[in-house]
Amino acid sequence: MEPTTPILEVKDLVKDFGGNRAVDHCSLKVNPGQITGLIGPNGAGKTTLFNLISGTIRSSSGTIFFNGERIDGLPSHGIVRKGIVRTFQIPRELKRMTVLENLMLVPEGQLGEHMWRSLISPGKVLRQESQIKARADDLLDFVNLSHLKNEYAGTLSAGQKKLLELARALMSQPQLILLDEPGAGVNPTLMNDLIGYIHTATMNHGLTFLLIEHNVNLVMKLCDPIIVMNNGRNIAEGSPSDIQKDPLVQEAYLGKSDSYS
Repeated sequence: MEPTTPILEVKDLVKDFGGNRAVDHCSLKVNPGQITGLIGPNGAGKTTLFNLISGTIRSSSGTIFFNGERIDGLPSHGIVRKGIVRTFQIPRELKRMTVLENLMLVPEGQLGEHMWRSLISPGKVLRQESQIKARADDLLDFVNLSHLKNEYAGTLSAGQKKLLELARALMSQPQLILLDEPGAGVNPTLMNDLIGYIHTATMNHGLTFLLIEHNVNLVMKLCDPIIVMNNGRNIAEGSPSDIQKDPLVQEAYLGKSDSYS
């Protein structure tokens, strides 16, 4: 059996903030069609790594490859266009716009953004808008938010905002989604729903997920493989059962608490 070509490959990545090294020669691979978990204690470098992959900040050294193409150094919007989208621990919904409008604004290059297009080719503008709305409606059905599509996004509960974040990410039709603590502030019922939606997106639509999560039980249930970071570098990688048994992981985190803090 031939080895799988990774969709994402981080090689010897370093990020310094003054005298503090947040990411320390970190190397990892994410294979397509998998839900990969990224765990570790606070200050391990997980969010900094996400910021580097998504182009929010630049690395001090090292390289990042996506589908075999080097992407470190690209601006964040350029990385989105390549097919990588991230969500945030604290949702960044457009509070004074409706849930539906939050999704319809995601696609880039909409014809209606140009006034002259609306005047010269109104039919094309309307057809494209209809297609975008249909996709947004489908995604709201998928995450069970259709009944709230005309509500202001700012009125949603914390869990519903996480579902909206996922739908917005899917709206851009990515290949890889970076999820930053999708379970934070989500009640158990919505948590189970969220797990189901991520599984479905992976199994039925071929998406790949890399997620940071403080809820170890969620990671163990959802992710395989799991990568563990500590002090800016990955110290272990494997199946949930392997990670639970790893003495380095127990020393760094799992032996101290049942969930991140």
